[in-house]
Amino acid sequence: MKNFVLFLFAALLALSACKSNKNKSEKKFISVLSLINSQVAHVDTSLYPIMKIVYYDSLHSDTTFIPREKFRAEAKDFLTIPDLSDKKIARRFKEETLYDESINKVVITYTPENPGKEEIQKQELLITPDAVSGDKINNIIINQVISNRDSFMQKNMLWQMDKSFQVATILQKPGKPETITTTKVTWNEDANQ
Repeated sequence: MKNFVLFLFAALLALSACKSNKNKSEKKFISVLSLINSQVAHVDTSLYPIMKIVYYDSLHSDTTFIPREKFRAEAKDFLTIPDLSDKKIARRFKEETLYDESINKVVITYTPENPGKEEIQKQELLITPDAVSGDKINNIIINQVISNRDSFMQKNMLWQMDKSFQVATILQKPGKPETITTTKVTWNEDANQ
């Protein structure tokens, strides 16, 4: 009888350890990709004038209006990020949440467990807490690094919800000077100021 009780206790302990490990591996992250997809879908069906400004090494810029049909193509850098709501991808990332009192924002940051194996080095959400009308995501910041023996490219991306997005690309090729190109696309930037 004593052996049976010890066996039952050991089995329950092993079962609870398995459940504990299972819960640790099941991460539930906010899908930044879904948020951006919903923004793109909204702009696709809107009547906003969409303006694109491209700055080349801070020396000169080009400004053009783009049709709604091309908006999705302009947002491609954001639409190709890994979806952290996918459990297989979420396992490779960790989450950190903090409240920054100086800017009155909650900052949720997703970074890779192994930065050397991931192109996306950071996905960050800035959220304004509001108990009455609900929390509001204001900005999404994404940092991407692509490095190979032919070049090094870093993209610093900012999505301002319901207003605009910006991609700053730093490109370094062997034997050539570094180039910095910043593309900003706006559609509703003057609203909600």
